[in-house]
Amino acid sequence: MAELKVKKRDEISDIDKWNMRDVYADEGLWEQDIKEAEKMMEELENYEGRLCDNVSVFKEALKLINDVEWKVEKIYFYANQKYHEDLGNPKYQKYSARSAQLLTKYYAKTSFVTPEFLLQPEEKIFGYISEDEELSEYTQYFKDLYRQKKHILDGEKEELLAKVSKFSNGAGDIFAVFNNVDIQFPVIKDEQGNDVKITHAKLNLLLESKDRSVRENAFKGLYGSYSQFRNTLAAVYINNLKKDSFFADVRNYSSSREMFLDDSNIPGEVYDNLIETVGENLHLLHRYLKIRKRVMKVDELHLYDVYTPLVQSYNKKISYDEAKNMVISGLSRMGDEYIKILKGGLEGGWIDVYENEGKRSGAYSWSVYGTHPYVLLNYQPNLNNVFTIAHEMGHAIHSYYSNANQTYTNAGYKIFVAEVASTCNESLLINYLIENSKDKEEKAFLINYFLEQFRTTLFRQTMFAEFENIVHKMTDEGETLSCEAMCEIYYELNKKYFGEDVLIDKEIELEWARIPHFYSSFYVYQYATGFSAAVALSKKIIDEGESAVEDYKKFLKAGCSDYPIEILKMAGVDMSQKEPVELAMKMFEQLLDEFESLQVEVPNSKESAK
Repeated sequence: MAELKVKKRDEISDIDKWNMRDVYADEGLWEQDIKEAEKMMEELENYEGRLCDNVSVFKEALKLINDVEWKVEKIYFYANQKYHEDLGNPKYQKYSARSAQLLTKYYAKTSFVTPEFLLQPEEKIFGYISEDEELSEYTQYFKDLYRQKKHILDGEKEELLAKVSKFSNGAGDIFAVFNNVDIQFPVIKDEQGNDVKITHAKLNLLLESKDRSVRENAFKGLYGSYSQFRNTLAAVYINNLKKDSFFADVRNYSSSREMFLDDSNIPGEVYDNLIETVGENLHLLHRYLKIRKRVMKVDELHLYDVYTPLVQSYNKKISYDEAKNMVISGLSRMGDEYIKILKGGLEGGWIDVYENEGKRSGAYSWSVYGTHPYVLLNYQPNLNNVFTIAHEMGHAIHSYYSNANQTYTNAGYKIFVAEVASTCNESLLINYLIENSKDKEEKAFLINYFLEQFRTTLFRQTMFAEFENIVHKMTDEGETLSCEAMCEIYYELNKKYFGEDVLIDKEIELEWARIPHFYSSFYVYQYATGFSAAVALSKKIIDEGESAVEDYKKFLKAGCSDYPIEILKMAGVDMSQKEPVELAMKMFEQLLDEFESLQVEVPNSKESAK
């Protein structure tokens, strides 16, 4: 069947496009805001050296800083949303570039603000805040600023570090160019015997193939390509580790990990509890893999066998209208208010639905204060895309509640909690679909889908986090790392996590060398903690109903008005304790029990026993 031609932007119905006029009714207003923002930035110069002269000046300055930041953010948001509609549109390429220049100018114009605030005694600043009730919205901002004061250096040293930052991300930049441009993967045969070149985009499809030889060749072809550059990749990553250790040392942190967790005031025990609790429950992952080995009828289960769905034949096409109804039904437990917002978003110009020529790939939710959130999709008629809608609308409604209930200062929530609302929606939806599945095959497919979310998000990301913890600690303590040492550490972690029913292929020792997130240090653990929190919250909502929903909405409304750990406690989840991860593990075990009870068998395919 010939591939359907991708439509041009003007061939897409307006009803399936987001309505950017809700941000700017016409683009003359966008131009006007640029002029106003530049004028306001010039006014900021009048406050340098006198930000805290008295409470009146302090208040005026804070309002002006907030107002110009908000305006610049709105300008940048609009330009880039329009640019993402068609990356080849020269008009919006220019808009995007202009907005980026304006943002850079804003950062330069406000560079004096934080150092000047930190020169003031805390008592003076909080005295101003207690003197004027309207300043109370800045309490958390200054609380956090002074919390980190001991890690902010004097002016000359901060200026030096700012100059160093121009090249300190070099390791990540080098890896990005290598990984996205320079590395070349081999051509293999697909299930039909056609030549297909391995790419990052095609990898998952190849590893999910029903044909085992396709999976094996994709796996070995991928790691064979990385292996040719193993020592170079090790040198690049080790330099990234050393860079992190350097910044942690000069900023007076005890470790690289402490520095990265400190941004959101995350206690170290959150990280340790995650690794420890997952480690205590690895027998459940081992059990799942043993089930996979039995269902697939293989004598040896390899790492290239763990991605292919155990239920292959469920491939129902789902229209966008059907998908919306599935999401609405799946989230019905969230109550009338939430569903009203959800329906309003699905029908009210929030979403850009379909692929068109030049449109940015993937999916995301993005919002700017004062306007409803927006969601970019490239909808395809399958179940994965139904979950993408639920996921992105989770982000969108989180932003909607936060923006509606917080001032601009406190509306933007931290990354640590960003994936909770989106994943909670997915968990509620999958539970609903499982409960309402029409036959054994559909139910088995859905359960397997959810089990894979646990394996790839909770278990795999925790394994990544454990690897990061080990190699960063070794670097901080001055131990020598090499390619061989990192490969050995990573291989042993795979043996620990996958267990004795999986043959740990030698190639996997190099997986660390292809993970882009390792260059955003101590980031991946948040996928696992966010997933655990989301599963725990969805279980509370299912079990407790309206009272749990109301607690959950307190979390959605909180923005960054407190630290992430405290905000999650509003919903009834304490990530400083083991309980949320343990609850997620209990749900995983229940899913395993249910999957086994269905006695799933893989139909005849091109599987071989060896």
